[in-house]
Amino acid sequence: MDNNNNTVGSGSSNLPLAHGGDLPQESLLEILLRHRWLILLTIISCLVAAFLYLLSATPSYTSTSRLYVEQTGPKIISEYEGVMTRSKNYLYTQGELIKSTPIIANVVDDARLKRLRTFAQKTSVTPRKVDMLFDYVKDKLNIPVDRKDDIIVDNRVVYLKKKLDVTIGKKDDIITISFDSPYPAEAAQIVNAVVGFYIEYHAIRKRSTASEVLKILQKEKDRRDQELSNNFKLLLEFTRKNGVVSLETSDRHIVFKRLDKLSSALTDAQLDTIKAKAHYEAILSMADEPEKIKQFAMEQSTAGVRVFVTDIETQLRSKQREIEVELKSVREHCTEDHPSIHAILGKIAEIKHQLNEEAKKFADTYLEVMRLKWTTVKQGEDELQMSFDVQEQAARDFSVQATEYYVLESNLKRTEKLCDILDDRIKEINVTEDVGALNISILETARPADKPSKPQKARVMAIALVMGLMLGGGLALLRDWMDSRLRSADEISSVLGVPVIGTVPMMPRKQSVVERGQKVHLESKSIATEAYRTIRTALFFGAPKGKAKTILITSPAPGDGKSSLVSNLGITMAQAGQKILILDADLRKPMQHNIFETDKEKGLCSVLAGNITLDEAIQPGPVGGLDLLPSPCGQEVPNPYEILNSSAFTEILSKLSERYDRVIIDSPPVGPIADSHALAAICDMTLLVVKADQVTRRLCQQTRDTLLGVGAHILGVVVNAVSRKQSRYGDYTSYGYYSYGHRERKM
Repeated sequence: MDNNNNTVGSGSSNLPLAHGGDLPQESLLEILLRHRWLILLTIISCLVAAFLYLLSATPSYTSTSRLYVEQTGPKIISEYEGVMTRSKNYLYTQGELIKSTPIIANVVDDARLKRLRTFAQKTSVTPRKVDMLFDYVKDKLNIPVDRKDDIIVDNRVVYLKKKLDVTIGKKDDIITISFDSPYPAEAAQIVNAVVGFYIEYHAIRKRSTASEVLKILQKEKDRRDQELSNNFKLLLEFTRKNGVVSLETSDRHIVFKRLDKLSSALTDAQLDTIKAKAHYEAILSMADEPEKIKQFAMEQSTAGVRVFVTDIETQLRSKQREIEVELKSVREHCTEDHPSIHAILGKIAEIKHQLNEEAKKFADTYLEVMRLKWTTVKQGEDELQMSFDVQEQAARDFSVQATEYYVLESNLKRTEKLCDILDDRIKEINVTEDVGALNISILETARPADKPSKPQKARVMAIALVMGLMLGGGLALLRDWMDSRLRSADEISSVLGVPVIGTVPMMPRKQSVVERGQKVHLESKSIATEAYRTIRTALFFGAPKGKAKTILITSPAPGDGKSSLVSNLGITMAQAGQKILILDADLRKPMQHNIFETDKEKGLCSVLAGNITLDEAIQPGPVGGLDLLPSPCGQEVPNPYEILNSSAFTEILSKLSERYDRVIIDSPPVGPIADSHALAAICDMTLLVVKADQVTRRLCQQTRDTLLGVGAHILGVVVNAVSRKQSRYGDYTSYGYYSYGHRERKM
């Protein structure tokens, strides 16, 4: 027997164990669907609670009145209204005014409202409490309270302010006033009373405000009349002294006309000076080149200086041309060294010298002329500048007088206009003072409601539904987070580091132990039978019979279904043509003798005790090629671990592995006892059986570590009792083309 330490795998490959692998993450929808009954129960509980609340809640009726408050007030000075706040701020102020203590106190003091049942339920105070409150308010708080009834009234004021609802329209300027009460008629009566006292308060306040405004305007009118008289006197004195000096006619005054002409002339003179200076400086820079100055002078026709060619210059240039013609004729007959040619060249040189002297005289004369012109233009500019400065000062003096006149005239006109406005406002307020014109319109009068507004049954049930859904979802997530059970083949494989080689569907609970244990034999075409055959195929390929003679089947905890797997797996292997022995090594709670209904007196315990031989203990199974070695003992075995760990048991197992192709051993669970440890150490392969949705991560890891600690070779995992609805483990409704949806029948 080949024992591989600390390895798991299938077939001849040895795969290292992946400790602590991350579990596959489930989607939120999968978690909620798995706990759907918890969520449904929570929703039903919330709906029942809401229904009980609706049954016990006192119905409340709402009465509503709607007002339109126009934003107007007495006009004081300008053309705008007296109220200076924005529309929304004004309406919010009116809303707070409606709920203010003066108005609410008038409502609760009304004799018609004092005995309403709405107030009686909320203001029931015993006489002893009234006395205590009266003494406390008067002595401790030093608040002047003359009557004990004021304590009750204050309680009503607080209640009414708390229950009265005043809202401002978001899309309009409508104020809505509403009140809830168990008595619909009283609710309407209270709302109408609040509206009435609000209108009365507003009318009194407006009449009082108009009187105050009238006093202020009259006082202001007297002061402005005196100011008007003083301004008129000042303007009159200024006119007598300086005449009428108006800014409106200042542009036609002779001072400004002269100033305008001098300004234009000065500008032209400054431009002429700049041009003259530029010409003079340009000629001065060409002082060494007389011909260039003459050419420049002839081109500057706009400079104001005419250039004349003298007779001497004309004669010299004519004589020069004649001599040059003569020189050309002589050169045709004589060489350059001939005296005649030298004489002619001398004459030409003399003429050029004379021309240069003439050009120099012209340049000097032209330069002096341009200097004199620049000097003359500059003098004219200076004279214009002096005249302009004098006229400018005169214009400034005139402007000061005109400004003073304008200020006096403006003050007079402004005071006159203000006095006229004050007269008009005083007349308007005198007319409306006694009338007290209201700016409040009642759009809707409060009426008794036909049906209760609270509690809102649909809303309460909807809130209960939403809260139940949220609470149920939260409880489902919390329960799933606290639940460490493995719920899919991927999770089991990830935790144990071994493959899931097969899954077995859940069998009906009404079936007996024999029907469960011999499912393959009794129902050869059932879904469970096909699942066992799939596991058999995986074992054939993963554990060849030459290398895995002894196969231990165990589980982490009791009740995982390992005994049924042992019996059905043995039957399927025998049906495949192999010689199989099922060895029941569970000495504490054997099950194979019940599954196969064998003789209870013969078994492994009798062989180990030496009462019978091994051949006598082995019993034939229900199918050909299958033998059984059960372990039914007449009494409880005192030391099962020592028996399984003994050399006698090892020797028996060695003999059986030589006689059979496979020895399938039914072992006790790994968790509670150590019997399976001894068996795993001496078997070739170990197959774990876990129950779907029952085994935990920690238990799986402990089982794996325990088996690896004794040198077990874990071939894989079989998931047992998988419901057909648990698609995370597989689908058992069909296998490819062949369907097993028909009724299973016994053979």
